[in-house]
Amino acid sequence: MLDAVIFAGLLLFLYLWNIYRDRKVTTEIAYLLANRSTGIFALVCTLVMTEFNPSTLVAFSQVGYIAGIWGLALPSVFLFGLLFYTFTVAEKWKALNVSSVAELFTLRYHPWLGKMASLFLLLAMLGFTANYIKSLQILFNPIFNLNEKLLSLLITFVVVLITWRGGLFSIIRTDVYGFLGTLFFIGMLYFFTKRGNSELNPIQTISIQEGQKVLPIPFIFSLIILTMFTYIAAPWYGQKIFSALNKRVAFYSVGLASVLVFLLYSFPVLSVYNLKLMNFPLEGTDAGISTIVHKFFPFGFKGFAYLVLFLAGVTTLGGVWSAMSTMVIVDFLEKDISETKETFRGKSITVVLASLSYLISITFIDKLLDKLILANIPVASLSFGLLAAFYWKKANTLSVIISALVGFTWGSFCYIYFGEQGMYTWYWAVYGIPVIFGVGIFISYIFPQKEWEKEKIEKFYERLKL
Repeated sequence: MLDAVIFAGLLLFLYLWNIYRDRKVTTEIAYLLANRSTGIFALVCTLVMTEFNPSTLVAFSQVGYIAGIWGLALPSVFLFGLLFYTFTVAEKWKALNVSSVAELFTLRYHPWLGKMASLFLLLAMLGFTANYIKSLQILFNPIFNLNEKLLSLLITFVVVLITWRGGLFSIIRTDVYGFLGTLFFIGMLYFFTKRGNSELNPIQTISIQEGQKVLPIPFIFSLIILTMFTYIAAPWYGQKIFSALNKRVAFYSVGLASVLVFLLYSFPVLSVYNLKLMNFPLEGTDAGISTIVHKFFPFGFKGFAYLVLFLAGVTTLGGVWSAMSTMVIVDFLEKDISETKETFRGKSITVVLASLSYLISITFIDKLLDKLILANIPVASLSFGLLAAFYWKKANTLSVIISALVGFTWGSFCYIYFGEQGMYTWYWAVYGIPVIFGVGIFISYIFPQKEWEKEKIEKFYERLKL
């Protein structure tokens, strides 16, 4: 009862505080892009908390129970992926300073290609947000004990409510509080399980070799490749970069976030591994975090822990829905993000997108990690077009379209043919990414650019220099 009161009280206080602070958020550019004025500390916090979400926390931490120390290889995926983002596109995204990731394809190639890219990314993000809702339902089921669909609906409603008034300003502010709380929460996860481990007779440790049987090196390598070539197009990251104060802030913020995200996912892996060392039984391997909070945290601390987990889900969901709303407005309605227009349009689209995410979460989502990875297929398909836009002037519209279609087809084929048990990610990443780039380069050479394409390229690079 005490924990429920603490959780509800802190959540209510945050909601009322956001309402008070967000009373000045009256324009669309403030609601969706935070007036493009985010400083380095706030940007680091929001980038970390954008990636630190309950879905990935549940999915990643469970490997500690079955793979031991080798499970730390899974969080390293983000370290390499975000460092790649830092050195390839962080500054360039801010230099371009658009409102939507898909807008790059409109400016560099063709408006219809921008719509295709936006459709691909929206499809992926619906999959991500459905996963996030499902993971929050798993985490909160032990304390609320409600029907799964009802609990998921309640979670979706509260997330929309908390971020409703201030949009991205509210999300970033909540991320700052969430980041500070997460540091404390992660420390408690490890401390309480490590203490419990030392008080009992631990079983034999899981060796690196045993861990590699569960998480094979080719699987980890494939995820690193996929993360490198999907995050560069991630709209939820792009939107935060567009909100940065300048290019320098964008570059250093992503670099710092890459290290912090790795650490924040590593300690939960070790915490769940401590459960294994204690021979502590779990109802399912994905119940590790909720079990630690429920069984090991003292009264009073549980309410705080669940608040931190909920805030991580709130801002991740809110941030992705905000990025999706921006894409709908810019790419499909073909409207600029207004500096004077009120926020009703963005709010209305957010409600529709949240409803779709909820329906997908209760219909299709079962295995969190598998479905989280699967949702990246449309994003990876755009990797050639995105990097070529920044680094290779020969790329043309046709080459990007064909490479994207080949990438989407290959990724889908690998999942259908090889399946989750057949480690489809290896074939998708190790063969698929080179094929995507090879096809794009080949088509660019055999079908030269037209005059109108050359003109668009020159305008694009002029804008990039600003």
